[in-house]
Amino acid sequence: MHIKTLTKYLEELAPPFLALEGDPTGLQIGSLKAEAANVLIALDFNREVMEEALELGANLVVTHHPIIFRPLKAVEPDSPAGSLICDAVKKDLTVYSAHTNLDVTEQGVSRRLAERLSLKNQKVLKPTYYQKLYKIVVFVPKGYENGVREALAEAKAGWIGNYSHCTFNLEGVGTFKPLEGTNPFIGQQGKIETVSEFRLETIVAEENLNKALSSMIKAHPYEEAAYDVYSLKNKGKVMGLGIVGEPTQELSLAELATEVKERLQVKELRLAGPREKIIKKVAVCGGSGGGMIEQAASRGADLLITGDISYHQFQKALSMNIALIDAGHDATERVVVPFLADYLRDRVEKGGHTNKIFVSGVETNPWSIM
Repeated sequence: MHIKTLTKYLEELAPPFLALEGDPTGLQIGSLKAEAANVLIALDFNREVMEEALELGANLVVTHHPIIFRPLKAVEPDSPAGSLICDAVKKDLTVYSAHTNLDVTEQGVSRRLAERLSLKNQKVLKPTYYQKLYKIVVFVPKGYENGVREALAEAKAGWIGNYSHCTFNLEGVGTFKPLEGTNPFIGQQGKIETVSEFRLETIVAEENLNKALSSMIKAHPYEEAAYDVYSLKNKGKVMGLGIVGEPTQELSLAELATEVKERLQVKELRLAGPREKIIKKVAVCGGSGGGMIEQAASRGADLLITGDISYHQFQKALSMNIALIDAGHDATERVVVPFLADYLRDRVEKGGHTNKIFVSGVETNPWSIM
């Protein structure tokens, strides 16, 4: 298969339209048309990761952080970034990044962080995307409604929460008159036909609408299917930055900090707040989440766990009576790497392919503790 097929799998998990404005998610280096070999998943792309990919026979490196984050004026072989990009091109490596779209998506970075910390009753901390919903209404001759319903369901129409095949069906009478040039499934040209039909209604998310309509029309027995599409004000899934939830048991800040260190496998943390403070509600945000303090406080969180918190953000949190744990940018995001690898392995296997998916063993965290 082509590398494009693998990136398509990734975009089904983290659609590019979820990325924040101006974010350079997607292809960074190389070609999506190349035949796919093995795949390496990493948080960052650097020279050590490149050498690791070559040793593993991988020609696709999937990262969370884009190597080209700000516009490059030139790719110069003598500059550090230019040298790395040129060498990657020479060695036929493709680098693809899922950045803020992987932060925002339902099963993304902060969700993985919340799962690692066993938070209950998880909700999105800062919504950035509300799924738009449509209603499809189609009229199907009696006896063919099951096939059309199944076609819609296979295209993700009628999926509500943990339920699929959700439709409403009402039997009635339809009329039509086939005109010259038609080849009617039922009836004769020039004669008004009366048919027992079902009105079949279902809901579909915007991103699945075209596929659902195409699938429905293909399964419909009529030469011209009669259907309507309605835009709904109902909101579908809510996605965004960060997660707020509850710990499995109420712990003090000091006790919870010890648990965070163990679960994220970090040697040290930075804390703000009384260590004896009882934590009943926790907000998490992978990466640089210091800007989420107000959102966390407004959602009733006693604690925000994230990385890259500044001095002034610590002071702001204390003034708002919310505790902070800075576990580091790297530690709060790398939890998504093994999840991505497992996800791709599953998709590759279901597709009948044999490409191997590896998790990078390179430590890309630039900080060391002395």
